[in-house]
Amino acid sequence: MRGLTPGVGAVLLVVATAGALALAPPASEAGVEAATPLEPWTAEDIPGFRPELFALPDDALGGFSLVPGGLFLMGSDPARDPAPFAEERWSRSELQGRVELPDFYIGTFEVTVAQFVDFVRRTGHPIPRGTDVGTHPLHPVTQVTWADAQQYVHWLDGVLRDSPATPSGLRDLLDAGWRVVLPDEAHWEKAARGSDGRLFPWGDDFSPSFANVGSGEIAPVGRAPCPCAHGLHDMAGNVWEWTASPHQPYPHTAEDDVGTVVDDAVWVMRGGSFMDGPQQVRAAHRGGADPGVRRPFIGFRIALVHAGPPR
Repeated sequence: MRGLTPGVGAVLLVVATAGALALAPPASEAGVEAATPLEPWTAEDIPGFRPELFALPDDALGGFSLVPGGLFLMGSDPARDPAPFAEERWSRSELQGRVELPDFYIGTFEVTVAQFVDFVRRTGHPIPRGTDVGTHPLHPVTQVTWADAQQYVHWLDGVLRDSPATPSGLRDLLDAGWRVVLPDEAHWEKAARGSDGRLFPWGDDFSPSFANVGSGEIAPVGRAPCPCAHGLHDMAGNVWEWTASPHQPYPHTAEDDVGTVVDDAVWVMRGGSFMDGPQQVRAAHRGGADPGVRRPFIGFRIALVHAGPPR
């Protein structure tokens, strides 16, 4: 895979378990279909979501869940986690690193087909080839590149600021300097681990009851009931989720992300998919892929972070 030194186990494991990402063609060869007229989804099609709010969840914050700030341990300690990969070690001298984040919000669910199709319908963005745009509006959207995900979050940030349908609580956050982003991998891992550093989003013991794992098929978001941290769903399994972090060795710091990105960078994905097993859906596991790949097991989730003074 481009942009990855040999022997990085987590990404090579994604190749082995989830469809040969190393053989994926560039985005220009993977192909997209021209956007076609698409009818808006109705409330009956997407119960619990709001068609007039860009098909986002019907709650006070449009589907964002608060993750309280503070310190957390990132990475894996083999004394607690019997199945870590070498790249989850923080450094030669430390097994895990102490990372402090301020409060942030993360999407309760993965971004759905209905949400992405609403974006396509309003902007004319090409529909990724292979994306189901008619039958399963509450499946997580897949076949999206890293750039597709970034374009979606940039669009959503703008339209939420202008829409009269935006809930007042969410509007207040946007007005106060918060913005919609793709989460980086530290945000993602803190959200998955909860306040107690759990190995899986629901606890330290694997349970197939709490995630769509090893099933061989995708499922609607939230289908698997999960006692997950912060009320989140599908943080393990269903689809891999793009993050805003380039794949590079720990220690993690968001400050050097831009400076280390090169043309052939690999980007971190988190969470595992419906095709994977327990080792790949742990909260600390790091997958990765070329930003141009489109696969039926890769989607994304959005976040809300404070970005400074109001615009």
